[in-house]
Amino acid sequence: MNIQELATISINKIPVKIVILNNGYLGMVRQWQELFYERRYSSTSLMGPSGQSPSRGRGRKKSGRGYVPDFIALARSYGIDAFRAETPEEMIPVLRKGLRCAGPALMEFAVSPEENVFPMVPAGKSIDHVLEEA
Repeated sequence: MNIQELATISINKIPVKIVILNNGYLGMVRQWQELFYERRYSSTSLMGPSGQSPSRGRGRKKSGRGYVPDFIALARSYGIDAFRAETPEEMIPVLRKGLRCAGPALMEFAVSPEENVFPMVPAGKSIDHVLEEA
């Protein structure tokens, strides 16, 4: 939620392992817009000037600049080891590299733009109304 935590873990060499599931959107906001607002998407896309999505390597350059921010460059600017998996085949090698790091590490995994996260509780509902899938 705040970028300052990257400085804290880097300076103090805290061996935190950060995993980002990147769908190129403000994921949970996009999910709410899909499920509760009839897919009226507004201001949730993080696509960069190229308009590319971090969707399993399709139409995406290895530079990772299809969307903003570039989490790998950002982590490295703080002196944190960072790795990206753009295809399912890259997932295990990236996990191994990140988990082997003695200090902090950031691992980013490209997922489908329409990937949702469950379970979730709709606004104004109790835990009895948890959604387990769309």
